[in-house]
Amino acid sequence: MKKSFFYSFFIFLIFSCSGSKPDVSSSSGVGLKNNVPVDSEVKMGTLENGFTYYVRSNGKPENRAEMLLAVNVGSVLEDDDQQGIAHFLEHMAFNGTKNFPKQDLVDYLESIGLDFGPDLNAYTSFDETVYMLQVPTDDEEKMDKAFQILADWAHNLTLDGEEIDKERGVVIEEWRLGQGAEMRMINEQLPVMLKDSKYAKRLPIGQKAVLDTFKHSVVERFYEDWYKPELMAVIAVGDFNEESIVALINKYFSPIQKSIKPTKRPFIPVPDHDETLFAISSDSEASYSNVSIMHKFDLDEDKASLKAFRKGLVFNLYNGMLSNRLDELTKTAEPPFLFAYSSNRSWVQSKQMYTLAAYVKTNGILDGLEALSTEILRVQRHGFTETELNRQKTTLLRNMEKQFNEKDKTESKKYKWDYKENFMKGKAIPSIDFVYEESQRMLPTITLSDVNEMSTKLISNKNRVITASSPENDEIIIPNETDLRGVFENVMNSEILPYVDAVSNEPLVKDFNNVGVVEHEKKHKAINVTEWDLSNGVKVILKPTDFKNDEILFYAHSPGGTSKVSDSDYISAQTSVDLISESGLGSFNKIELDKLLSDKIVGVAPWIDELDEGFQGNASPQDIETMFQLIYQYFNASRSDTTAFLAYKARMEGWIENRTARPENVYRDSIQVTKSQHHFRARPWTMEMLNEMDLEKSHEIFKDRFSDAGDFTFFFVGNFDLNEIRPLVEKYLGSLPSTKRNETWNDIGMKMPRGIVENFAKKGMEPKSMVHYSFNGDFNWSVKNSHVLKSLESVLEIKLREIMREDMGGTYGVWMWSVPKHFPREEYEFNIVFGCSPENVDTLSQALFTQIDSVQTHGIDIDYVSKVQEKQKQSREVDLKENKFWLDQLSSSYFHGLDPSGIIDYEVLVNDLSVETIQKAANDYLNVNNYVKVVLYPENID
Repeated sequence: MKKSFFYSFFIFLIFSCSGSKPDVSSSSGVGLKNNVPVDSEVKMGTLENGFTYYVRSNGKPENRAEMLLAVNVGSVLEDDDQQGIAHFLEHMAFNGTKNFPKQDLVDYLESIGLDFGPDLNAYTSFDETVYMLQVPTDDEEKMDKAFQILADWAHNLTLDGEEIDKERGVVIEEWRLGQGAEMRMINEQLPVMLKDSKYAKRLPIGQKAVLDTFKHSVVERFYEDWYKPELMAVIAVGDFNEESIVALINKYFSPIQKSIKPTKRPFIPVPDHDETLFAISSDSEASYSNVSIMHKFDLDEDKASLKAFRKGLVFNLYNGMLSNRLDELTKTAEPPFLFAYSSNRSWVQSKQMYTLAAYVKTNGILDGLEALSTEILRVQRHGFTETELNRQKTTLLRNMEKQFNEKDKTESKKYKWDYKENFMKGKAIPSIDFVYEESQRMLPTITLSDVNEMSTKLISNKNRVITASSPENDEIIIPNETDLRGVFENVMNSEILPYVDAVSNEPLVKDFNNVGVVEHEKKHKAINVTEWDLSNGVKVILKPTDFKNDEILFYAHSPGGTSKVSDSDYISAQTSVDLISESGLGSFNKIELDKLLSDKIVGVAPWIDELDEGFQGNASPQDIETMFQLIYQYFNASRSDTTAFLAYKARMEGWIENRTARPENVYRDSIQVTKSQHHFRARPWTMEMLNEMDLEKSHEIFKDRFSDAGDFTFFFVGNFDLNEIRPLVEKYLGSLPSTKRNETWNDIGMKMPRGIVENFAKKGMEPKSMVHYSFNGDFNWSVKNSHVLKSLESVLEIKLREIMREDMGGTYGVWMWSVPKHFPREEYEFNIVFGCSPENVDTLSQALFTQIDSVQTHGIDIDYVSKVQEKQKQSREVDLKENKFWLDQLSSSYFHGLDPSGIIDYEVLVNDLSVETIQKAANDYLNVNNYVKVVLYPENID
């Protein structure tokens, strides 16, 4: 299956190699020293004070702008007494500026419909800090304020002492959430990976000792030293007039004082080393093993020439072919790793890292390293094959073609990250026209020799680091440096055969049943939806759109699911889709099928859930018949493959064997069994459960669930013509087997407990806790009640964030989600989760219940309801132009037996929200005498 790729991802792939030392050129490249032209659609400039800007008008999504404030400053620039302050300062940007004191900034942005997280956020890394906004563009005042906010972040943070002390607790809780086996092993390995570099001592989260004790002046010093106009850029992409945006940039950013002496971004080196370094870590709470080979290279100053462009294409071809070979190894009966990857990227400014990594079974580190080394040496000795190269070129061009076709429908957020990379790293920002046309010209000139040479350039003994991570217990043998070195020697002295590119030339569909017909048609004109009933009982729902030029999405479902099988067959049912999907289709095994589809943009994935089964997938319009053929084959030519079964089982063993060593997994298991009242089908995975897998039983269940298409409903949304898709629907869906059975799901009897049920899991050495509350009860299912439940969730998210995070500083965040269930019985769940120190569990829990009581007794301020209403309106405005939204809404309407025309009545639901509605919902759905509570505590707590 080939997934679609975004334009910005292609730009990343093409230029990700441009910073590496290896050079693969061709004598046929004429004019390769010329620079890649900058996309003419972006306006770039520098203000007199040194501030850089990027502006681009782009209509997707309508009436929205994506905005960034990019600061070329990160944690690596901190002084010793500032470790964690770059990230802390990012937090303080949301705690008061000159024009938006204290919490006024977040309060204002929420009032115009922004959602904290998706629309309003920021991040800090080793080398950069980036602030993000998505704002409406159909209101001049809102746009004006957006630029005022960005400018305030750049030079008008108030850094109020009281707010600093309150936020100190929030950042410490963020630090706490990240603690565990993974972080302990990173802390051990980073000083080796980045040996003798300041980067090794400057993780962005910082040091808790510093966060606990730093003086206010420390954060003020960092802001004054580094937030300089010459180190910052403002980026705006959206549905607006470019000239008006440039005017706003001048209005708000030109007044920023020019530096008396411009600050040059310091270059922080990562020193070279001739010897291979080893970083071997183990931890008693680790749940996985992995091994990696990393090679470091100096960044190439040439990042934007045609030579760099070509080099990026060569690496992309190399990496795609190598990745395919690694993936094939996971499908062998005894896979050497669970999965592996190859990547080339720069995660510090002064070095490029090419990494080969594999996640392996316990005691499988040496086998994984041997497999990675063998595949590299196989390429170096024998190279790739012409058939591999041609296939990879076709795959690359097909995905570029998709982005070229979507160039007028590309979303603004894709462009903003390209421009950020240009500012931070000097990466080229060509148009998709140039990328597509130049790739078409260059790819035929890239030879097998060019790509094979990439392997010898990337892999060397200099600047090499081998890392290995493992769980730690009495049964695990952790390799040492001598063991790892020995793997390389063994591989170098072994005979390695050339790769054989096995390809099948068989057609995807050989035998074909009788074609069906559309017997009945119904139109839902208000939403431009057509409904067809086929002669074999299949129902087809179609909505042609112009939201994307090169996208068709589909979904299908039928009642039944795993509820139709016995408990003794449940594991076989649960694993059946994975096993059958990994077995291939018809005469093709999975590897052969992937190769057959390599020149297509198409994906079809079956699924079986508790109550129903079906498919989901996508296709480029030109590959739509292949999509129908895949659906047809899953009904008529599914296959079971013993090798695929053994490979899948081996991978499952690797994921399961140490999972309970991780405290978070024990916590999730406790939630699962408590909420299900230890139902047989809610058992957490164990090694013993793998013995319940049965390939033939899985195939039997799969064939049963997909043997009768007569009760299936298919949904298609995207760029298609009804007259053109109809013959394909009749040919492939109309000919599917059908007995027109009329079945529904069974109630398996999994119910949440009633009353107050508490469970406490004690696991882990870190001083951190996780708290999960799940309120539940009977529910009168309706669209309105479901919307009210979700709205209560949104209101409480805002309120609890203000109280438990901002005021108390007791948690990094409060997460919640509600589940209004219609089938198999009408009930609901309302989940609230937060992390904190073990000492604060009771205090924060009390604060939670105090707020619940307040809403139930006194209601809530109208401002909270208004914020939620505005957010819902803003989200729906964008959603109505998205294929996936319509696919989800249509399938949900038919699943619940609703008139799909009601999808456009959403505004009525939003307008009906009120303080009284939310208060009633709080009383109905937050019954303080009926909930499940599960808490994770560290092992050493009393």
